[in-house]
Amino acid sequence: MLKKIEAIIREDKVNDVIKGLNDIGIVGLNMFEVRGHGRQGGVRLVGRAGTYQVNMLPKMQINIVLNERNLEPAIDAIVKSAYTGETGDGIIFVTPVEDVIRVRTRERGTGAMSYPGDIDERRKK
Repeated sequence: MLKKIEAIIREDKVNDVIKGLNDIGIVGLNMFEVRGHGRQGGVRLVGRAGTYQVNMLPKMQINIVLNERNLEPAIDAIVKSAYTGETGDGIIFVTPVEDVIRVRTRERGTGAMSYPGDIDERRKK
């Protein structure tokens, strides 16, 4: 079964997370700039004009679709790479993926998700 990871993390941790994922063989992903807040509800900033509240904080969303057997290593890599110990480190959502179709070849399912040098190819060695 295929799974989709949506990880929302700090902007300054993106390169660390991508490196952590590449180190274990996760090579395909998408990334988006997003704004939002979680439990912290934003941050209070002090400037020349006084104190003001910023509710929608800049974050990055990384999306990965992968085989279920690779889910835990990918989650571990994200958590390890994104962690600062401070409020706002991020959140990870995991959802099932019904199907994947590679447009060029019309491959479906896990075959459409394979890349040279990816985590599955490394496990075969």
